Amino acid sequence: MSDPARELEAIESPCIGVCRLDESGRCLGCFRTAAEIGGWLSMSAEQRREIIDELPQRADRLFDD
Repeated sequence: MSDPARELEAIESPCIGVCRLDESGRCLGCFRTAAEIGGWLSMSAEQRREIIDELPQRADRLFDD
């Protein structure tokens, strides 16, 4: 008997398990917005990659203030 869970594609995620939103609705752990986090599994791999590529700049802006 096959295991359906083994057939699922692994989804890349920047989540580090520090799930806390700041006053602007951005996670202080991964720097995604609440909307991005909520829609992560329904996004294409390309959409997720675009967001992941932008996260270092978001972190820099957050910690520059």
